[in-house]
Amino acid sequence: MGGEAGVGKTRLIDEFLASAVAAGAVVAVGGCLEIGADGLPFAPVSTVLRSLRRKLGAELDGAAAGQEGELARLLPELGETARASHDEDARARLFELTVRLLERLAAERTLVVVIEDLHWADRSTRELLGYLFRSLLSARLLVVATYRSDDIHRRHPLRPFLAEADRMREVRRVELGRFTRGEVHAQLTGINGAEPERDLVDRIFKRSDGNAFFVEEIARSLNEGCSTGLSESLRDLLLVRVEALPEEAQRVVRLLAEGGSSVEYALLHAVARLGEDELIDALRSAVGANILRPTSDDSGYRFRHSLVREAVRDDLLPGERSRINRRFAEALEAEPALVRADERAARLASYWYHAHDPAKALPAVLRASVEARRRYAHAEQLRLLERAMELWEEAPEEIREAQRPLDYAEVYPACGCEDQALRRLDLLAEVVVAAQLSGQRERALAVSKRALGALDGAGDDPLRAAWFWTQRSKLMEGLARGDGWEELRRAQELVRGLPPSPVHAEVMAQVAGWTMTHRPGPEGLAAAERAVELARMVGAESTELNARLTLAYFTGDSGDTERGLAEMREVCAQAVALGDISVLGRCYVNLASALEGVGRSAEAVETAEEGARILDRVGLVDSRSWVYGNLSESLFSLGRLDEAEAAALKTRRLALGTKPRGTASNRLVKLALIRGEWDTAERELAAAREHYGDHNTEPQYTLQVAGHAIELAAARGRILDVRAVLDQVLAAGFPPGTQRYAWPLLYAAAAAESAARGLPTAEPGRGEVLARIRAAAKRVSQPVPVWRAHAAMLQAELERAGGRDRPDLWAEATAAFAALDRPYPLAQVRHRWAEALLTPGRGAPAQADREHAAELLAQAHAVAQRLGARPLREEIELLARRARLPLASAATRAALDAPTAGTPALSPPPGFSAPAAEPADPAEELGLTPRERDVLRLVAAGRSNRQIAEELFISPKTASVHVSNILAKLGVSGRGEAAAVAHRLRLVDGLTDGAPTR
Repeated sequence: MGGEAGVGKTRLIDEFLASAVAAGAVVAVGGCLEIGADGLPFAPVSTVLRSLRRKLGAELDGAAAGQEGELARLLPELGETARASHDEDARARLFELTVRLLERLAAERTLVVVIEDLHWADRSTRELLGYLFRSLLSARLLVVATYRSDDIHRRHPLRPFLAEADRMREVRRVELGRFTRGEVHAQLTGINGAEPERDLVDRIFKRSDGNAFFVEEIARSLNEGCSTGLSESLRDLLLVRVEALPEEAQRVVRLLAEGGSSVEYALLHAVARLGEDELIDALRSAVGANILRPTSDDSGYRFRHSLVREAVRDDLLPGERSRINRRFAEALEAEPALVRADERAARLASYWYHAHDPAKALPAVLRASVEARRRYAHAEQLRLLERAMELWEEAPEEIREAQRPLDYAEVYPACGCEDQALRRLDLLAEVVVAAQLSGQRERALAVSKRALGALDGAGDDPLRAAWFWTQRSKLMEGLARGDGWEELRRAQELVRGLPPSPVHAEVMAQVAGWTMTHRPGPEGLAAAERAVELARMVGAESTELNARLTLAYFTGDSGDTERGLAEMREVCAQAVALGDISVLGRCYVNLASALEGVGRSAEAVETAEEGARILDRVGLVDSRSWVYGNLSESLFSLGRLDEAEAAALKTRRLALGTKPRGTASNRLVKLALIRGEWDTAERELAAAREHYGDHNTEPQYTLQVAGHAIELAAARGRILDVRAVLDQVLAAGFPPGTQRYAWPLLYAAAAAESAARGLPTAEPGRGEVLARIRAAAKRVSQPVPVWRAHAAMLQAELERAGGRDRPDLWAEATAAFAALDRPYPLAQVRHRWAEALLTPGRGAPAQADREHAAELLAQAHAVAQRLGARPLREEIELLARRARLPLASAATRAALDAPTAGTPALSPPPGFSAPAAEPADPAEELGLTPRERDVLRLVAAGRSNRQIAEELFISPKTASVHVSNILAKLGVSGRGEAAAVAHRLRLVDGLTDGAPTR
């Protein structure tokens, strides 16, 4: 809910909450504080949770059971805070647990949460609210947030938040406007208890412009005897009633204005230096004048209207403001218990900073940055660290030397520098990490560059330099500025020959992980073994688990599948036992992927679902998005396409980074290709490319995208595009371990060549293309049955593309897939086997071949219908019509009722029926006239409209009309796609020179 200052937002909220409580709702209010921008993150959320705990007590504690350590970052009263984790998942986990807590509390009641003054919200609060809006699907929870619309300038950080919220169905934005003259009349009637004079209404309406607060203030001033009314100045308007207070009350108001949005009574008492009776009298005067009001928990005081506070602050003299801040800081240092523990560091840092005392401000700001880091408020941590950098040169040298890295810098405490003084480089390292974790990668990259420049070769400090180069590698890859290898190489050079250290272990673990995804091979295996060894030597437990996971991958990929999978499971079990969330997410992501990679899709689904449950429980949102991406792939392999689509969409909804979003798009491309939804496939393929970026060199992404591009180009009839993509892939080669992407890609290219036989543009060079595919296939491994089945399928397709349909090869491929849980490729090879049995080139097929072909087609057709695989279904139906074969034999009907072992269950969809034995011609079914069929034959032969007109003795305009009609009837967007459809459905008998269409 937005509106300018004084328009009535707070009053409206107060009235609404009163009615909500009367109706049985539980309400909690939290206000954003200006100090939040200086490092008091999540302040309104903490206030809300604290209020709910007071009201619900044991019920909230029960809802938080098991996660108290994490939730204590927002509500310290829950107990000791868990050990902080320095990874991106940790923050997402905190958000997820907070949302889950609110869902549980709102399960049996209506819960109303109000966040006031959102224009002052820190970035962490905005991000948590945004996550709440996106993630909350079903709960009796209403979140109301208010903000000042007149404070939201063009570059205000709330503006993009509001724009994003406007796109959410769950969010409604309300803008409160100023009162009309009639509404001002009604307001004055309520204030005065009687009908106001017309002249009075006109006068106040003119002066206030309909602002409810100004109307009230002017009316009160007039009622109190101000015969001349109020000053034209807004400042005077806001201060006139403050200046009417007794001198002591004015002084207390000025102190409170600088102390924060609200100030505890005990702290105010310590700063005011008044006797308790005098202070209470002063406060009573300010409260009675409607300038101050008690806080909701009765622990202190705040301004009734924030505009008045701003006016009082602006009225302070420069020296007066710094003196007041110093008094607050000194009082708080003398007696820390005057404020809550979770606010103490940030408040003290703000007071000392605004007191302009670098010697005091530097350590206070550093302590506040540590508190922000422990709460995963990385944006606020970054702001505080940059403030510390600002204070660094101003602070006395002895103050700087008194600080210790172990107290303030945790990112590489094992450099052997714990007993040294905190260095500027330590702060730069913290800035790099905070910027990365808050999503400000450009800032992190710039600071890492500055740090490496300061190290200047790193001869004196190789470990620090190696650490910065490792961070720079991650940033370069994350920002799509490169693949990050050159930076890792520099880090390796710096640690080579040095004694073992956590930094050395981390560098080698990163090298192993990079090699695993970019250049799988023996070098990566050696790096993983070295990383495990180093991590064990120095006791870097998390680094060891990560390196062991990478090593397990290489072990499995090198041929020892069972040992590799067993090691992955062991690492997962240890990560769960230790609660190490920095490793836990990757464990289940990699294990599910490894199982899919060796064809154990059912096990992969079980693992991914188990991982999703565990990661859901601990709140690792981004890792869940990766797990659902892998789950989608395995469900697809098992033929559970609707479930695969749901998992892909869940990946997209949960993803925090670009790569899992790219994975979601990749999965949706594959689904669209099977369903024949070419436009959707085109759109999702473009999205996948955008998410992965131009500099991504990871084969798991580049090969998937290339394979989908080949399939889509083939479906569109663009055989030259198919070959162009294939050329790029073959030039780069297939690294070890990429067989799961290589075999489908090579098959798609071979199938495209088969589909394009007879096209004039495709004939030249076909032999060379097929030879290159064969040569590439010889270099791709077949370590497990699923890839041996794909290899058999490719071999049969290559023969078909060369004009030699061999039933024996398709029989081998069918037997290989029949033993696997892969219904879609099994339907494909059955279709091709039937086609080979019916190929005219082999002479008239024997009756036994026809019966066998009919059975194969019936089985394939049932699967295609069940999967919704429209292109495959149409091809099967066309072949059955041309061969005059039924698509539902007695054997197939029996298989539908009781599938045999090794054969996927065939369950026909609602409305399943077999086509008649002698259906109409497919061209007639599509509504093509004889003339349009003639035109289509020439389109498929690559003729232009003018050439078609000359050959058929019609005008070019008439030819153009025929072509447009054909494209519409075929449901295609271009001539190439029309030609591909014509060949696939055999809509034309010949192309050029009387050559028969195959």
